[in-house]
Amino acid sequence: MLALAFAAAYAAVIAFSLSNPALLWLLVLLVPLNLVLVQNLFQKKHAILRNYPLLGYLRYFFESIRPEMRQYFFESDLDGKPFSRRQRSIVYQRAKNVKQTVPFGMQSNSQEIGYEWIAHAMFPAHIKLEDLRVNVGSSRCKQPYNASILNISAMSYGSLSKTAVMALNGGARLDNFAHNTGEGGISPFHIEEGGDLIWQIGTGYFGCRNKDGNFDEKLFQEQVAHPNIKMVEIKLSQGAKPGHGGILPAAKNTPEIAAIRKVEPHTTVASPPSHSAFSDQFTLLLFIEKLRVLSEGKPIGIKLCLGNKDEFEMLCMEMKHNNLFPDFIAIDGAEGGTGAAPLEFTDSLGMPIYDALTFVHNRLQYYGLRNEIKLMAAGKIITGIDIIKAVSLGADMCYSARGFMFSLGCIQALQCDSGKCPVGIATQEKSLYKGLDVSDKKVRVANFHRNTIKATIEVMEACGFASLNDIKPDKIFRRVEQGKNLSFDQIYFNQSGNSLTKGHNLIPN
Repeated sequence: MLALAFAAAYAAVIAFSLSNPALLWLLVLLVPLNLVLVQNLFQKKHAILRNYPLLGYLRYFFESIRPEMRQYFFESDLDGKPFSRRQRSIVYQRAKNVKQTVPFGMQSNSQEIGYEWIAHAMFPAHIKLEDLRVNVGSSRCKQPYNASILNISAMSYGSLSKTAVMALNGGARLDNFAHNTGEGGISPFHIEEGGDLIWQIGTGYFGCRNKDGNFDEKLFQEQVAHPNIKMVEIKLSQGAKPGHGGILPAAKNTPEIAAIRKVEPHTTVASPPSHSAFSDQFTLLLFIEKLRVLSEGKPIGIKLCLGNKDEFEMLCMEMKHNNLFPDFIAIDGAEGGTGAAPLEFTDSLGMPIYDALTFVHNRLQYYGLRNEIKLMAAGKIITGIDIIKAVSLGADMCYSARGFMFSLGCIQALQCDSGKCPVGIATQEKSLYKGLDVSDKKVRVANFHRNTIKATIEVMEACGFASLNDIKPDKIFRRVEQGKNLSFDQIYFNQSGNSLTKGHNLIPN
């Protein structure tokens, strides 16, 4: 049929061109289409194009615009994954410092299973503080850090553009909170704006590695002395892909990236799944102590997505036995984000943040270590309610990555792994990242942080929580079935029949 149609089209063009030669230009359109048709009829990789050599391309076109069509035309305020339109909108509003209220009432279904709420107080509290901060530093720490309860989670330069990194760090400086570097090393763009840094060290030891890829004490000591670096975080695993390494392809390993990461340029560099500087719980603790000495007493922590509970139990036993421990532990929930990860890892590995946080808090309490170690929670932290829920389950502070990406202007285009981020955040293409204006976006980052802290304080006051220590899990509820609601205390701590709240000595699981 298509062959006959093309033959008829050619005949028509030739016939009409006898009276109007300009119509021969239509062959410029017909000939390429004819060649595509012939090619698709004989190719064997795509059945849809073999059966429908021209119309078949509509399938790929509609598939390519599916995310945008869904987001802009069909998605309700409560739809959208991993973050709903309503969640994204509140970040945009707070970042722009514009109206942050919603009209007419609740849109959520308060009767559906999983609905959560917080019990407010008949007589609200009054909090005089405009910020919420926590001192991080155990008895072994000489340079404790006074941290905000909300900080920027790990995102490396390379995954993010230079303008995105500078805007994030500039926002951290403007509102006095911390910016995690990610495991890609400390770039000049992390330093230029002057914000506080949490230096993350992963299995590749980028920024402090020797030519064999192992940890280099001298390089670490030189880097960590920078006054902007307030804490150091050893990354064991992350929620979106726990136990999975990574590859820096030679094509992306530019001289600039190589200088930051201390690797040879134009070579493929692996980040293995596990560390070479330690191999078990005891040697991990020795490595923590080594970094504490080399940094002259700055807080040293670990980041992990919880998996095997017995392994963390063993870590607690080693900490107790040897009187060695990190200053903080960052718990990354399985719902955490990343630029790119295998589907199996993203959807099926790791423990969700609430379960992991309560287990770690429980274990540290049981072994008498909780007062020495601060806990940071990461995993879809966006609003003040998210922060309060995490604090009720044991967190002292929170991380947010995608929340701060939204404050930069991220539209959840889901193009992070393509290098084609349309708003210039997750890309290294100058034509894209030059559109992200640092002077404007850093103010939005600071606004989002300040307004989220303000919202957190307002909710605390409404619930009668005069301080962070007053936030308890027995004041937060979830509908678990029709006609039955349980508090977070009952769901996450009351596993033995006794009511256990944050701060009590807990029994082993």
